[in-house]
Amino acid sequence: MAPELILRLREIGPEMLPLVGGKGANLGVLTRAGLAVPPGFCVTTTAYGQMAAQIAIGEPQADPARMRAAIFNAAIPDAVAKAIRAALADVLPDEPVAVRSSATAEDLPQASFAGQQDTFLNVQGPDAVLDAVRRCWASLWTDRAVAYRDANGVPHDSVQLAVVVQRMIQAVVAGVMFTANPVTGRRHEAVIDASPGLGEAVVSGLVNPDHFVVSGGRIVDRRVGDKRVVIRSLPGGGVERAEGPGPEAACLTDDQVLALAALGERVERHYGSPQDTEWAFDADNQFWLTQARPITTLYPIPEGRPGDRAYFCFSLAQGLLRPITPMGISAFRVLASGAAAMAGSPVSNPLAGPAVFTDPGQRIFIDLTAVLRNRFGRAVMSEVFDVMEARSAVVMRGLFDDPRFAVRPTPIVWLSGVAKVIGLAFRYGVPSQVIRAIVNPDAARRRIAGISADLRGRLAAPAHATSGQRLDHVERVLLTQAVPLLPRIAPGAAAGFLMLGLAGALRKSPLRKNRAEPGELQTVLRGLPHNVTTEMDLMLWRLATDLRAQGITSDQVAARPPAVEAALGEFLGAYGDRAVAEIDLGLPRWSEDPAHVLGVLANYLRLDDPGRAPDLIFERGAREAEAMIEKLARRAGLIRGGLLRFALSRARKLAGLREQPKFELVRVLAAMRRELRTVGEALEAAGSISAADDVFFLTLTEARTGRDLRREVTERRAAYEREMRRRQIPRVLLSDGTEPEATATRPAEGGLSGTPASAGVVTGRARVILDPVGAHLEPGEILIAPSTDPGWTPLFLTAGGLVMEMGGANSHGAVVAREYGIPAVVGVHGATTRIATGTEITVDGTSGHVTV
Repeated sequence: MAPELILRLREIGPEMLPLVGGKGANLGVLTRAGLAVPPGFCVTTTAYGQMAAQIAIGEPQADPARMRAAIFNAAIPDAVAKAIRAALADVLPDEPVAVRSSATAEDLPQASFAGQQDTFLNVQGPDAVLDAVRRCWASLWTDRAVAYRDANGVPHDSVQLAVVVQRMIQAVVAGVMFTANPVTGRRHEAVIDASPGLGEAVVSGLVNPDHFVVSGGRIVDRRVGDKRVVIRSLPGGGVERAEGPGPEAACLTDDQVLALAALGERVERHYGSPQDTEWAFDADNQFWLTQARPITTLYPIPEGRPGDRAYFCFSLAQGLLRPITPMGISAFRVLASGAAAMAGSPVSNPLAGPAVFTDPGQRIFIDLTAVLRNRFGRAVMSEVFDVMEARSAVVMRGLFDDPRFAVRPTPIVWLSGVAKVIGLAFRYGVPSQVIRAIVNPDAARRRIAGISADLRGRLAAPAHATSGQRLDHVERVLLTQAVPLLPRIAPGAAAGFLMLGLAGALRKSPLRKNRAEPGELQTVLRGLPHNVTTEMDLMLWRLATDLRAQGITSDQVAARPPAVEAALGEFLGAYGDRAVAEIDLGLPRWSEDPAHVLGVLANYLRLDDPGRAPDLIFERGAREAEAMIEKLARRAGLIRGGLLRFALSRARKLAGLREQPKFELVRVLAAMRRELRTVGEALEAAGSISAADDVFFLTLTEARTGRDLRREVTERRAAYEREMRRRQIPRVLLSDGTEPEATATRPAEGGLSGTPASAGVVTGRARVILDPVGAHLEPGEILIAPSTDPGWTPLFLTAGGLVMEMGGANSHGAVVAREYGIPAVVGVHGATTRIATGTEITVDGTSGHVTV
């Protein structure tokens, strides 16, 4: 055999992937490991290259159909055809074979490319094999393969195709097996689908197969499928589709299922990671592996303390679906260390962060195992999550009955921790601040403004500081100055919500039963003053109104004429430190890249209905809120009504301050980003990195080394881009990989419900938006989003309603929606996938229901 054209499977190692493709490399590795793989050989990418060289049709990715036709019409080079015939005679003489495509961008850890290229079964005779090889080559350019490469960011001209030719296993039963549960994420749990005949019926979805789940050496779930279709080989070659045996009995015995699961364990042990396998069982009672590739959809397991652990996704709770840059994560580790130190539990290495902090999939997760195992911790967590992240509260409560997280006797460390928190509150004067804020809200706001001004004056490092000094400064600010903002600023908003809670209790008079109506207190929170985020949005609207008066249209905004430039400068002077996903200091601020702001300005200029002007809606909401206060006070009676009026007026004056702590933290992060970029410029000049912004793909520790870090940056940017394509992020993740939400009961088809967030009912056209940058939302459309942070809220001004997958009644998106008076439902599982753009939906923000 010509070695550059043909390789036996037993000769193939993993380093040969560029020559034999992903499938060929995997089958070669399994063959050399002694696992049951049908014998065969690989027609290498060199052969494909020789064929492609004789086809001159220009850039193939520009016209896949033309490329396919050219391959079909071209003759296989004589040397290649001769090598294939010789290999058949040597390795598989007079045997039916399976001919399988094996692309170099296939069966990889980051993308499986499963089913994107073609396979041909029960091929008989050299001429038929040559034709099947040609068809495999052409399948590299099917529309589905081209679209899949586009979706996964794989350049078309970087992909080559090999072809695997193997003995055809005449299967009695065949199917697929995952060595980890692809739905729940649970590792070391085999999921097997099996059906009589060839495995193509299962792989292509033609049949409802028998389904088995094996865990811990036993079958924990089984479901017998109807098996109405079977694919089987024909005597002269090819396959046929025939009627299957039906659902009378399973096609594998329990012993066979367990033996297959054991084979899967061997494959996973060999690769060191969960595998997606295809298998066949022949008439001689032999299991064969016909394919193995990594399971690419599993969420990474957190690296944390040993034992059974439960992790909560802090990133999602903050409105981030996207990954966080390495420097952003490094900054959060220091912030978390600062929080631990402030609470009286300093960590030994602040750059590593507390033990509860971990970052699988480049998202931040917090270990809540100790909280789950404590009765008091469960109560507090449930209350907080119900308000801030309602869907996560449901998922966490689902773990209360899990024996792995059963309540344990309260250790003295818990009591000590509670005492430390109480001591912290008094050390920062939180109780007295709350009381003073209730007595004098204006003074509380002035105090916060003074704290903000003082902080801004201390954020910049000296102008002539060295890189090392700047890094010291960044670490010091994040560790000792950023976190203390919370107990110094948050009491004002806490006082407002304390008053709101008091009002909620006062309106439930025992003498006036059933008089309270849903949504009343939400109405009181409309048009809240002193909210820095709504002030930002309304400023942008005012600037858009000024531009319209000057004759600027939406189409002119991108060109940035002088009027737009002036308006932009005014806005960025106040809010340029903000950004979408702003808690990641690795991402540019609006002052660096104002594209999102310009897009929102253009959207505002498209609003031509005066009745929908956001400032007027905001003012109308404020008037409705004041009217509701009077209504509730009159209904409550003289004394109770007076107390209720006072509580609600204080709530309106203070609750808007809830956004201030995060706004100040974002300012800190923006200032630290500027310092780190200066460090990046020095590293670029020294040749350690290729560009100054590459510093955000390093950690704080690495930024000090001065060594060549270009390879690390390249690898991390690639990993970051892969994670950017991940759309399903678990709210809660267990240490065995299980995503508890995936095991929870799903709502009935068509029934979408969540947490009521902003009262009112609206019917309109849905607009699904996953990233607000560059998004176009027509006035009155209902925004469907995975989650939101302040960078999203300019879109709220023209939205008719809001539906979010994340959040609770007091999460950021819910608060802003109430202030703008748009109906909103949050915590709606799967909203962005179950609702399509253009669908007419009704959002009931009072009941929490969404009707499609």
